[in-house]
Amino acid sequence: MIEQNFIQLYEISFKNNWPQPAVTDYKEKTTYTYGELAREIARLHLLFRELGIEKGDKISLIGKNHSSWSMLFMATITYGAVIVPILHEFSPESMEEIITHSDSRLVFVNESLWSKLNKERIKVPVFEIPNFTLLNSERAEVKEIIDSLDDLFRINYPQGFSKDDIRYAEVGNEEVICINYTSGTTGFSKGVMLTANNFAGNVTYAHKLDLLFNGERNLAFLPMAHVYGCAFDFLYALSAGVHSTLLGVIPTPQNLINALQEVKPTLIMSVPLIFEKIYKKKILPIIDKPIVKAAMKIPVLEKLILSKIKKSLIHSLGGNFREVVIGGAALNAEVEAFFHKMKFPFSVGYGMTECAPLISYDHHYNFVPTSCGSVLEGIMEARIDSPEPEKIPGEIQVRGENVMKGYYKNPEATAAAFTDDGWLKTGDSGIMVGKRLFIKGRIKTMLLTANGQNVYPEEIESRLNNLPYVAESVVVLRDFRLVAMVYPDMAALAADQITREKLASIMQENRITLNKSAANYEKVSQIELVENEFEKTPKKSIKRFLYS
Repeated sequence: MIEQNFIQLYEISFKNNWPQPAVTDYKEKTTYTYGELAREIARLHLLFRELGIEKGDKISLIGKNHSSWSMLFMATITYGAVIVPILHEFSPESMEEIITHSDSRLVFVNESLWSKLNKERIKVPVFEIPNFTLLNSERAEVKEIIDSLDDLFRINYPQGFSKDDIRYAEVGNEEVICINYTSGTTGFSKGVMLTANNFAGNVTYAHKLDLLFNGERNLAFLPMAHVYGCAFDFLYALSAGVHSTLLGVIPTPQNLINALQEVKPTLIMSVPLIFEKIYKKKILPIIDKPIVKAAMKIPVLEKLILSKIKKSLIHSLGGNFREVVIGGAALNAEVEAFFHKMKFPFSVGYGMTECAPLISYDHHYNFVPTSCGSVLEGIMEARIDSPEPEKIPGEIQVRGENVMKGYYKNPEATAAAFTDDGWLKTGDSGIMVGKRLFIKGRIKTMLLTANGQNVYPEEIESRLNNLPYVAESVVVLRDFRLVAMVYPDMAALAADQITREKLASIMQENRITLNKSAANYEKVSQIELVENEFEKTPKKSIKRFLYS
């Protein structure tokens, strides 16, 4: 058990950082100081009390990154209730199911999302965010409570709300404070029960790493409803006295670059897709030019070219960051190799929702290419289910402070997630050299060829996705032959006026190029074009079960 009580971290932070900016809505340019955020949390505590919310009750929260989202999340856990953050990209049916399955007693949701839900399925009070107006309730007194909230606040804090009024519920680190529902590639959603200790493990470890310092700036563009963004862009930042700007708009490359140059964050938390797009759209067109290719064969010129690309990239990302931390999925191997070659300050971490989320990480100056960092010292342990863990891939299994309590109301899935001796089965295959993990792929996606070889399709797809006019791909096994399904880059095809016939020829060239760097058992026999993008989870992972 982590010694530091998780909830008390925020009592301390709100008091110590009272006048400092805490969160800013990028789109609206609205800023709340730590003191103002604490005041809004106190108002929500009164609302919960008047509505009869008790310790351990569930509250669903659906919406994009916004200051109101931050208030509700913190108000819920500091009250002693359990937050159920729901990704705004989930389908309406999934949202309705999660609200019901989680036994939520209140729902807070953006009005645009509420209009898509089946109101008949939701029998609890529903409030709109960011304005906290009542959208739906079968209880007449709920509206009266909302209307009287200002008066209640004045009665409870006649001298005004001050830092001395911050007193949060006694919540032990062993208690569940969040249920985070996954929507994975298997199509089955499970409610991951995360304790205060799970979050404390992540947050206190981040403090030891000195990822951020008091008063620094952070741009939160990962969805905070997902545990990766929640733990580091939000919970860690808020405990460290950091000023977080919440993007709140779709993180298109241009939106992101504009925001990064304006905010100039000191740490960037990202997912692989963003940097893979930067590499493919911005860097490849430069280094693929014949004259540049020739120049890069000369060490002095190569160093100069890499330095110029690195300088330009750092400037476009705000120019003020110490490090980029990439997580959420594996980074394309070619992209990783190039960024490491030009000495870009990045690191790749590894985690999962069930570990809230971190399992392994290295600072960029200790990062080893193709790895995903070292297992968190003193916090987590890992082992490989293999006779030779350093050479033969096996399932990565973990235990420690960050590991979830289990899946909500699903003892069968909980039992299946753990080994008989209590280690969490990650479902990822890899090796471990010392304490450093190297992931090979998902066990469920591993393909077994006719000659008994194990093939990890993600490795093939990462190479294929960097070839001309490939937007995304899925490698499947048909009659013991590997077939690559490809959704082409439609924007690039249109810009270059590529015909269907020409595209077929290009894909054949891509297949030949791909197979040159592949072992015999990894060679793709056919590339099959598909008309539509592959269906994805809200985390943008392809739902493979639909195509296998």
